[in-house]
Amino acid sequence: MSKKDSTHDEDERALFHAAMRDVAPLPMPDKVIPRQAPASPVPRKTPLHTQQVSDDTLSDHISLEIETGEEWSFLRPGVSRQTLRRLRRGYWPIQGNLDLHGFTRDEARQELVEFLDDCIQQKFRCIRVIHGKGLSSKDRSPVLKTRIGNWLAQCDSVLAFCQARPEEGGGGAMLILLKV
Repeated sequence: MSKKDSTHDEDERALFHAAMRDVAPLPMPDKVIPRQAPASPVPRKTPLHTQQVSDDTLSDHISLEIETGEEWSFLRPGVSRQTLRRLRRGYWPIQGNLDLHGFTRDEARQELVEFLDDCIQQKFRCIRVIHGKGLSSKDRSPVLKTRIGNWLAQCDSVLAFCQARPEEGGGGAMLILLKV
């Protein structure tokens, strides 16, 4: 520390003491404030990383009104439309991928359940599921596309999903936004 700095500090200290010369401390209150008892514990919701998606919870009997071939999406009630716009525009980086080409409906459901559980445990925010365009199916229509959409809509951990952008798979893939 130079002589100039120490002189400056002494001047600052002297100015402060001069300004505080007439200040008196506040009187102590004559009331005793009792310590409040600690709040009783509140049961916590199961943390997301321990919640699991069960194969049994994903029903084929619940269906969304989705036209195949249309750029479709899902947004959980209470989630902002801005969130879906951001998902469509690639706001969140894709942190995990699942390719379901060649899987049967039951195999795809099992793979999706395991993939979602793994992504939730790793606290992934945005993932991609590639379901294909159905070009190898009997009637050349995407068999898994609507099923996967219906299964995802049943998962509480899924906030939104939409068709992927062309460079990310387009009509053969979907982007999924998860709770973290």
